Order: sequence, then structure tokens, then C-alpha cells
Amino acid sequence: MIIVRSPLRISLGGGGTDLASYYREHEGFLIAAAIDKYVYVSVIKPFQPGIYLKYSAIEHVNQVDEIQHRIMREALRLFPGEAGQIEITTLADIPAGTGLGSSGSFTTALLRALHAQARNIIHPRELAEQACHIEIDVLKEPIGKQDQYAAAFGGITCFNFRRDGTVDAHPLALEEDTRNALAENLLIFFTGYARSASDILRDQDTRSKQNDSSMLDNLHFVKDIGLRSKAAMERGDLTAFGKLMHEHWEHKRKRSKGMSNSQIDQWYDLGIHAGAIGGKLIGAGGGGFLMFYAEEKLRLRHAMREAGLTEVRFHMDFEGTKVLAQ
Repeated sequence: MIIVRSPLRISLGGGGTDLASYYREHEGFLIAAAIDKYVYVSVIKPFQPGIYLKYSAIEHVNQVDEIQHRIMREALRLFPGEAGQIEITTLADIPAGTGLGSSGSFTTALLRALHAQARNIIHPRELAEQACHIEIDVLKEPIGKQDQYAAAFGGITCFNFRRDGTVDAHPLALEEDTRNALAENLLIFFTGYARSASDILRDQDTRSKQNDSSMLDNLHFVKDIGLRSKAAMERGDLTAFGKLMHEHWEHKRKRSKGMSNSQIDQWYDLGIHAGAIGGKLIGAGGGGFLMFYAEEKLRLRHAMREAGLTEVRFHMDFEGTKVLAQ
């Protein structure tokens, strides 16, 4: 049995500039951190011929074209030698639709498992690009490249998205004390809303292609905040980073109508009044996890708990998509 895990991620600045509609004209930049919440994929060769898939549904088919799960179908098309007799099972620590990049993590985990089954060695960059190819080029999802790259590489990583479609990745240069403080002072709380990011991202993608000035100005500003966040963290000024998170959120929620709602705004304001320096909704918006940066955490945790939000505690992941058993 082959077992692969792929980390979920949190965005620390510049999110949204990884869509081709933006970076092919203006270049994108963002910082993402992989966390120790994972998507798992296992692959075995069953005793009987056929394709057996176990996720939130169960499929048993004989041909790849018959597969209903779109990502599994397109991934298996890349491995015709493995598709005649295979069983794939997937599990996740966190539900999909919560803003932590689960689709990109799943795709990288699945591809890594299929490469292991085929005895292939693959570099994280190639793995991320294959996952992007399936989700963006083949399935035409209106998403960026952040999730696939963050999952494949792991760590706290800066990504530059170039006009020609290439991606530069390099670790955020943090002192050990700063890295530890960052991990300790970032808190995430589940809002109870799971959602698809597609509608929000499709609106951003369409308006960027149309050179909508308000959308482009917003994304330019968010990219600049990402660069300023990088500088603040690398000089060890995490308080400044927290304030930039707040500034980021104030602009991000103006980007699309579905970015926030009155309940999320109320919870966010509650967090700020409970001592958080800054925060934002992780992912495209509309639900998922609220993330705060707070140096005094007890009052924040109490306020969020009283409001009915569940905290998910985490550490950073520095291994990326990884084969656990082969």
C-alpha cells in the first residue's frame, strides 16, 4: 500500500495575485505557510480488475472515462498503465470548502501517490505544475497556483508568479525565534460555513481579464501588502505583520460581494476587540476559517469560544507532499 499525505495551507499575504488573469499582466506575489493538517491518499492494487474509488462517495468502474470524480479521472488519464486495476482512498483532517486549499492538497497527494505506484521520482515543482495543469488547464477551474505549490513545497514560502507562467519559490527568511512566535501567535477558528471558492474567484478572474480598475487596484494593493508583510516578518516585527493582516482584510473584503457577510464581520470585530492585532478570512472568502494574529491569546480564545467558533490548533509543516508508506 502507498500512503501519501499533503499539507493544507494558510495564506500570510498577497493572496489572489496567483491567478493567471492577474500575474500574466502584472506578476503576482504571495506568502503561504503549510500546516500540519493533511489530506491523505492511499493507493493499492486490488485483487479484482477495475477502478475502485473511495472518497465522500464510492465508485467502482471499469474505464477511466466512467469516473465521476473529475480530478481522479484526469489524474488517472496521466497513468494509463496503472488505471486497469487500482483502488484509491482519500481522507482529510479538515473538510473541503474551508479555505485551506484542500483541492490543491488533494491533487498533489493523488499525483504523488500515482507516481510512487509507477516508481517515478518527481520534484515538488513538477508535482505542483502537474496539479495546476489538471485543475486549471484541463478542468478550467478559476483558481490560482498557490494551493498546489504550497502543498508540494511545504514550509513558509514566498512565491513569485511570473508573466510567462513560471513560479519562483523560496523560503521566507525567518530567525528561529520569529518563526516560533509566528506559529504560536497565529490562531484559526472555524466559522461553520463551508463554501466553494469558484464563484468568488470567477468574479475576480473575469473582472481582471476585463481590466476592471477597482479590481486591479485592489490586487495591486494586496500584492504590496504581501511584500510589506515579507519585510516585516524577516526583520522580526510581527506586530507590524499583524497590523498588515488587518489592512489586508479591510481591502480584501471589498474585492467581491461574497467575500464576507454580516456574521463574519461581527466575529472579526469581536476578535479585534478581544486583543487580536489583525486577522482575515483564509482563502477566497465567504466562509471557512478566520485567522487572527494575537500576542495575548487567552482573551481572544475565550471570546471566540463564547461566540460558538471552534479553534483548530496547528503547527507548521516543513515537509510538503510526502510518501509515508510504500
